[in-house]
Amino acid sequence: MALRLVSDFDLRKDVLPWLRSQRAASAAPGARGGGPGVLENNYESLRILNVERNENIIYTYKDDKGNVFFGLYDCRTRQNEHLYTFEKDLHVVSCSVNSERTLLAASLVHFTKEGRKNELQPGSKCLTLLVEIHPVNNVKVLKAVDSYIWVQFLYPHVESRPLAENHLLLISEEKYIEKFHIQVIQEDGNRVVLKDSGHLPRERVAEDFVWAQWDMSEQRLYYVDLKMSRSVLKCIQFSADGKFNLMFEAPLDITLSDSGFKLVNFGCDDLQDQKNLSKHLTLCVFTNHTGTLCVCYSPKFDSWGKITYTVFYFHKGHSKTFTAALGSVDSHVTKGLTFLNLDYYVAVYLPGHLFHLLNIQHPDLICHSLFLTGNNEVVDMLPHSPLQSLSGSLVLDLCSGKLYRAVLNQSYLLQFLWNTQLDCEKMAVLHCVLSCGRDPQFLEAKLIQWISENVSACHSFDLIQEFIIASSYWSIYPETSNMDKLLPYSSVFAWDTEIPGITLVTEEIPLPFMKVHSFKGYWEKLNSNLEYVKYSKPRLLYDNSMVQKEWHSLISEEKTGRRRSMVYMRNIRENAMKVISNLEARNLEPRLTPLFQEEDNHQRLLMGLMVSELKDHLLRHLQGIEKKKIEQMVLDYISKLLDLICQILETSWRKHHLHPQLLHCSRRASAAEFTVFHLMTRILEATRTLFLPLPPGFHTLHTMLGVHCLPLYNLLHYFDNGVLLLTETAVTRLMKDLDNSEKNEKLKFSIIVRLPPLIGQKICRLWDHPMSSNIISRNHVRVLLLNYKKQPRSSMIDKSPGSVEFLPLNYFIEILADIESSNRALLAFEGHDNVDAKFVEEAALKHTTMLLGS
Repeated sequence: MALRLVSDFDLRKDVLPWLRSQRAASAAPGARGGGPGVLENNYESLRILNVERNENIIYTYKDDKGNVFFGLYDCRTRQNEHLYTFEKDLHVVSCSVNSERTLLAASLVHFTKEGRKNELQPGSKCLTLLVEIHPVNNVKVLKAVDSYIWVQFLYPHVESRPLAENHLLLISEEKYIEKFHIQVIQEDGNRVVLKDSGHLPRERVAEDFVWAQWDMSEQRLYYVDLKMSRSVLKCIQFSADGKFNLMFEAPLDITLSDSGFKLVNFGCDDLQDQKNLSKHLTLCVFTNHTGTLCVCYSPKFDSWGKITYTVFYFHKGHSKTFTAALGSVDSHVTKGLTFLNLDYYVAVYLPGHLFHLLNIQHPDLICHSLFLTGNNEVVDMLPHSPLQSLSGSLVLDLCSGKLYRAVLNQSYLLQFLWNTQLDCEKMAVLHCVLSCGRDPQFLEAKLIQWISENVSACHSFDLIQEFIIASSYWSIYPETSNMDKLLPYSSVFAWDTEIPGITLVTEEIPLPFMKVHSFKGYWEKLNSNLEYVKYSKPRLLYDNSMVQKEWHSLISEEKTGRRRSMVYMRNIRENAMKVISNLEARNLEPRLTPLFQEEDNHQRLLMGLMVSELKDHLLRHLQGIEKKKIEQMVLDYISKLLDLICQILETSWRKHHLHPQLLHCSRRASAAEFTVFHLMTRILEATRTLFLPLPPGFHTLHTMLGVHCLPLYNLLHYFDNGVLLLTETAVTRLMKDLDNSEKNEKLKFSIIVRLPPLIGQKICRLWDHPMSSNIISRNHVRVLLLNYKKQPRSSMIDKSPGSVEFLPLNYFIEILADIESSNRALLAFEGHDNVDAKFVEEAALKHTTMLLGS
């Protein structure tokens, strides 16, 4: 199952045993009454009423006389506590307890004569009571009206000391919300009573709304009111002292005028007919710590063949309306859509029909979200009873009385990754695993294993590119919330492939209008997101285009002999050294792959340039973060890029039991070596497109494998097209390892003629062969004659013993000898100290002999 519900609380397991023990204790001889006296046949009356901000759970139950008991389960201590008993047969609409557990607020109604509790009859009363429970003392009536009332205490963010003033919200079915100011004092030690029970100040918080949602964790009230038949979403933030501010207003393009009155997360009442949820709309607000603001909306079902819902991504400035085909036209939907908050994702669930994981952090491309529809086991994995998404990832199952914590099932997602055939699902699951992983190293190892065996499985995107970019992004993302605007999250910037069974419409929406001007915490991040949507055109995402231009410029200057300033080049080299040192410090285990064993100046140059460019990019756009921290973030990011490449190679290397000493060109390559060579070629393609650095030694290893695996024609084709690079280290090893067979002579000569002149001169000295002597001689003569000025010479030629009777050659060698005698210092500097006219003569004669075939 892609989603796992981990049980945090179960009425049957966590409360019933305690109730039985309390009943047994109260029934013992000599025991006093007053405790919970629940009979076995009344346990079905046990139900959850509310989950407070500290995750304490308030529940109720009735005894055989109909008396209503209130209890509290402390999730931290795993202990139960009896709060209060009403000795009347009443139905509890709502209940809340203050953070100190000294006051209890409850709203209750009488049963009607017909035994129904869904509608208040004329003349019946809903009593809203405030009870002193530390110890049990006075009861004050706050309201006695003919409409339902819901209650909710505000919880301060700091619970270090008792509060002299408590704040209680009353939400009326008459579409208004009031806040009561309740002062308490201590008497006779720890006895807590109301200071002035006759006069409790109150103020109106909201009115004329049609929908409201309570965020218990962040102490926020969201509500929708109608202005000229237009739905407007508003948010009120409550502070620790009970003060509140209207934070924003945002127009919603939805119709709520005929939907009636609905509350979300104001306790866990059972007034709604849960069997007919499909007849009602669903609306809920989700946020997370990064400043996201999502509104999920599902209208009333009007077709059994498909279902439509809309998500307003206010932090991105657009909405997406999804229409999912349910398969059979006869598909009968009896339950409504469930939206669950999973931090970076929102799960959309319809039992037996669909399960969608919407990426709310990066919602721009549909391929970054997962859509499962139809007769798939994953769409039938959650309870079929109604689920209520509370703050964070808490999920309440009202029917079973269980409180869950929803988490993504990483093992299932990894298994799904191996089995799915669709590129869009591979993309979505890859990002889901990386973003929600609780053990990044383990998950990366599993993903690398999958990539190594499926490197060519995706046609819509480059799998290696996507993994490297996404994993590097998530490794540094927690450092700052603005990183999603500055670093690429994906290698894909457009997706045109259809998602089976899904139709999508994207529309721009008006941004929320912020009503305050000073922001902290979440609100600062939300405002930053909104400002980015307004003003950041084009996008600020980093790319390596500037690095690419500068790198090519430096390589060109190196070939022509021009040099940048020593300070500039030293800074680039030091940047590269920092990256490699940072990488080595993070990975202490020895690597089997022969990487980082050579200088590889070009790759170090690329690393150093990327450090400089990325650091400048972040310093420009990350305000308020010290320079030293940004520098370390840059080193960590680039080190991660390189480390992922090393890990992919290391995994494949170990799987196929390769060792560096096996790469001898004298034997045929194995299937395992072909596989690793293909993988390295795909890595090269992935990094070259994005212009990312490779670990020093990568090109040498790739070339050695290429020589080992490819026939000569293909090998030369790879050389000429830049797939394989002739590094000095690789060529040196080839010249030493290969014998002078006819096949190897062709290979060596083909390599030498493709080398840059300076490297070619050095390599020729390693090959003891007439061909290399000929090349060395030609270069020596070229240098000598470069500035030669013809001078009058004697017609007599001095013949040394053993010289050949070939006057043109003798004359030419004498000229070379004269030039050498006057240019010793220059020749030594140019590396010609072991080459002289005699060497040239011998090479010329050998070459002539070869041409004559004698």
